[in-house]
Amino acid sequence: MTDGPFFLVDRVPAAGEFRLSGPEGRHAAAVRRLRAGEALVLTDGLGTRAAGAVLEVGHAELTVQVGATRQVEPPAVRVILVQALPKGDRGELAVELATEAGVDEIVPWAASRCVARWSAERADRGRARWQSASREATKQSRRSYVPVVHELASTAAVAGHIRNAAGALVLHDAAQDPLSGVLLPAAGDLLLVVGPEGGITDDERITMRAAGASEVRLGPDVLRTSTAGAVALGALGVLTHRWDKPAASEISADPARDIPEGSGP
Repeated sequence: MTDGPFFLVDRVPAAGEFRLSGPEGRHAAAVRRLRAGEALVLTDGLGTRAAGAVLEVGHAELTVQVGATRQVEPPAVRVILVQALPKGDRGELAVELATEAGVDEIVPWAASRCVARWSAERADRGRARWQSASREATKQSRRSYVPVVHELASTAAVAGHIRNAAGALVLHDAAQDPLSGVLLPAAGDLLLVVGPEGGITDDERITMRAAGASEVRLGPDVLRTSTAGAVALGALGVLTHRWDKPAASEISADPARDIPEGSGP
């Protein structure tokens, strides 16, 4: 039996019966139309998760038999995506794809050549949209961690992030070194900077290199700002061995203990 769909809760309950209500309960009952006996997973988005089985379906809630909780450890190398603001709704697309590809944190960046601009009033709404996209993509990709979307950053703030990281890479089509040819940290935060549609300015490149970033290229083609991060994250998943770890559903000495006998279909 597979894990089933993921649902986010404020706190993963202890083993026993649990009522899944609110927006997640309505989604499970009315949209996903889960039925008694079907499997699901509850997670707090902070690494704690528990498998469960539906006992009873209400109008907009479920009664769930919850198994033992487990904690999924974060990867040794955590990737933080610094994403220049794409135009239109491609910002949410960039967040969605990056989340599915395993990003750990996202920093929206107001680069000089961004077509999109977040004013003080729009910044909170934009960040909320990105965080919502991150939450939904987390559930779709069955992750135990919801990537945090930080406040809008200036180039100076991005340089500060670079100085505090274990490593930093700036994607640029004119870079001499391929992503596969640079030395990557074995642990800690790795910053990945993706520029806007119009490209990163020379001043921005100088600022980030002075802070300790290395410029790299993905390949011979130029990708959209909304897709470059996800492609790079896929490569980093292999190069840093982040993807060598088994799926969270496999990390258990005895998975059969997670669901009490007789609770499944």
